[in-house]
Amino acid sequence: MSDVPLAGKNLKVAVPLAPGEWPYTRATSSAGADSAPRVNNHAQTPRQNDSLPLHVENALPLGIWMGKRGLLVSVSCLAQLLVHEAPAWMVSMVVHMVTLVAMAMVTVSEPVTYRPQHLIVTPPEKKVEKIVEVDDKSPMTLDENAVAETVVLDSKVEQKEKFVDPNNKPEAAPAATETIEFGMHHVAPGDMLKFIGGSGGSPFSGRAMARNIKKVEREGGSKSSEQAVSKALKWLANHQLPDGGWSFDLKRCPTCNGQCRNSGKLANARNAATGLALLPFLGTGDTHKFSRKYKSTINRGLQYLVNRMRVSSHGGALNESGGTMYSHGIAAIAICEAYAMSKDPDLLPPTRAVLGYICYAQDPVGGGWRYRPRQKGDTSVVGWQLMALKSGYMAGFDIPALVVERTSLFLDGVQQNGGAAYGYTNPGQGEATTAIGLLCRMYLGWKRDNPAMERGVRMLSKRGPSPSNMYYNYYATQVMRHWEGEPWENWNRQMRDQLVHSQAKQGHEGGSWFTGSGDLGAPTGGRLYCTAMATMILEVYYRHMPIYRIESVEQDFPD
Repeated sequence: MSDVPLAGKNLKVAVPLAPGEWPYTRATSSAGADSAPRVNNHAQTPRQNDSLPLHVENALPLGIWMGKRGLLVSVSCLAQLLVHEAPAWMVSMVVHMVTLVAMAMVTVSEPVTYRPQHLIVTPPEKKVEKIVEVDDKSPMTLDENAVAETVVLDSKVEQKEKFVDPNNKPEAAPAATETIEFGMHHVAPGDMLKFIGGSGGSPFSGRAMARNIKKVEREGGSKSSEQAVSKALKWLANHQLPDGGWSFDLKRCPTCNGQCRNSGKLANARNAATGLALLPFLGTGDTHKFSRKYKSTINRGLQYLVNRMRVSSHGGALNESGGTMYSHGIAAIAICEAYAMSKDPDLLPPTRAVLGYICYAQDPVGGGWRYRPRQKGDTSVVGWQLMALKSGYMAGFDIPALVVERTSLFLDGVQQNGGAAYGYTNPGQGEATTAIGLLCRMYLGWKRDNPAMERGVRMLSKRGPSPSNMYYNYYATQVMRHWEGEPWENWNRQMRDQLVHSQAKQGHEGGSWFTGSGDLGAPTGGRLYCTAMATMILEVYYRHMPIYRIESVEQDFPD
């Protein structure tokens, strides 16, 4: 390297060499000797057609080549050198390579694949129909901020019969049948046929008797029995839950919170508990439209059931875990009776829906009902479903004749002694099942002079009321009440006095009953179940008027 400072070093501008002259034959200046380009001495002499090389002349300071502007100048000079000295093919190649590189650097987004968008249109949600309003003066809706799930009730659902052919083989029994229209036709009041009970023409007119103690005494009741009913209704009202329903598990009731013993185990059977608790209020003729004390209580209970109903093409279902089809039958009776007595138009759709579901759930081969829809039946569940259908019929609904025929077919399959006794799922003579079977036969049209009916009533009379089986007492008392005469008087005297004396008198349990383990329903339903059943037994004097009474107008199911 020379002693000349870097900034002072000069570079010569390249100029063309003379023909035949080559860089290594030219002497270099001392100043630029170290920086001059060195050439291979063994390089071949260029061909005559090659471009002439340049030599450096008019040296420029090195500082010009530094920095941003210097860099631009150097690039420009290099480009000029390539253009003037490089072959044409090389220039073309360089241009194309630069173009390709530039194009490769351009980012092109991947084309978006078109995906069709689907527009799903659904009908607007329907609101729950208002039933009646809770108001101390005049109720107009059943909505009292019920916590239960809301269910849409379609008031425009029509019903018609659509059942499985009864001649089908047993294997066809589980087959589902669409019943978009339930088979429940509402009958205009002027077209109603004959009804059970009541010289006044209304099937529930006898319930007004609950406000006339003299008439109650004439039918077999007493002041003590009516006082027991009054205390029981107060106890039931005090154990209603904030959501309007009831629970067999009394610990769920904030006002009780376990103060009452013998709580039930069926905590999830809320519909059954609510329906069973409502029936004693309705039994005295009270409704959500008219009641001196319990208008709001009944109102909230009905709203709870309506809001819990699951509506489908099969009708309105109220069956549930724990209560199964028992829950539906019991709750259906309460809804049907409330509509029959109040004629509230807002209760018409729920009443039609629950009746339609009973028709759908019937076993299409055996004719019975049990825990699940369309399952082979048992006498106990059949009793609740048939009572609900009868209540619906008395409310003005036309029950399909095929449903009635199948029910009779089921009873034929479990009867014994020619129809005087009945078993559970097979022929037998169980205590409670015999009472249920005889009551069903009464509602299905058996006359008082039927020999099997006479034998069955004698069997119940001989056995008498049970001190602990309230389920048997409930059905047997109705059979004896419809039969009347001396057998009824003897039965009633014992049954009435037994209940009046066994009712709890003190504490938070005052007004309730618990009958112990003699009743299969007592351990599971607990004190609420026993109280509701006992109360309805004491209301038998006006709850339903006797079927066979001379002044009573009989009403059979359609043939």
